Amino acid sequence: MTTKEIRPVRKAVFPVAGMGTRFLPATKAVPKEMLPVVDKPVIQYAVEEAKAAGIEQFIFVTGRGKHIIEDHFDHAYELEALLSSREKTNELRSLLEALPPSGSVSFTRQQNPLGLGHAVWCARHFVGDEPFAVLLPDELLVDQPGCLARMMDAYRHVGGCVIAVREVPKEETKRYGILDPVSEKDGLIVAKGIVEKPAPENAPSRLSVIGRYILQPEVFTELERHERGQGDEIQLTDALARLIGRMPFHGFRYGGQRYDCGDKVGFLHANIAVGLNHPDTAGPLRQILKDLPL
Repeated sequence: MTTKEIRPVRKAVFPVAGMGTRFLPATKAVPKEMLPVVDKPVIQYAVEEAKAAGIEQFIFVTGRGKHIIEDHFDHAYELEALLSSREKTNELRSLLEALPPSGSVSFTRQQNPLGLGHAVWCARHFVGDEPFAVLLPDELLVDQPGCLARMMDAYRHVGGCVIAVREVPKEETKRYGILDPVSEKDGLIVAKGIVEKPAPENAPSRLSVIGRYILQPEVFTELERHERGQGDEIQLTDALARLIGRMPFHGFRYGGQRYDCGDKVGFLHANIAVGLNHPDTAGPLRQILKDLPL
């Protein structure tokens, strides 16, 4: 594939239809994607990462009770006017900077909870026939430059599909999609397969897929089959496995900081780590941690 044939990635899909049952009762009325890590909801970190990577169109696949996400990425005129009248310029700037450009945000619903592959398939008409990114907001990646920006750089050279991976302990392979590698050069891994949640004794490697993908639109044809996989769900991993051999397919080895905000301990870890690097909270938080009776 030549550079001229590699089409740019302008759109990103954010699957945010999950119920967040692991965080009940906190998520009874508030989507898990709106739970804050210090002073921003989890979803905002993913959107900011996508914006920094050059994404122009933001597609949210939502479910019932997720209208708060729509409101978050819209103007709040009364609040903005109040902040302006009180000359709270920093707070007003933080609100406005969080907004994607007008006309760049779309929302569609996943009406049945049939898995990640089904959620991505629900965005097909918004994506159309062009490459696109998928970002799972539960995965908080806070490095600079961001993971997706670095994946974009790699994609411009190799095309096809590029998915972020990192090594996990062998006993944890049963929790993730696992890459079957052929070779690696400069952090890009040529793949010959990908398996969803294999038992440790059957895992082809310890390279687990994390929630950042650059995909080609051919994946929608595979997802259109609506074949059920692990957990009786339509798995994105299974659709991707059928693309391998038909186009370039690489894993991007991510070595930066990752926090699993879909897990209670991971969410707490994210708040502590981000808080220790936030100018408003770093000093007091260090003192609090120091004073804790551990």
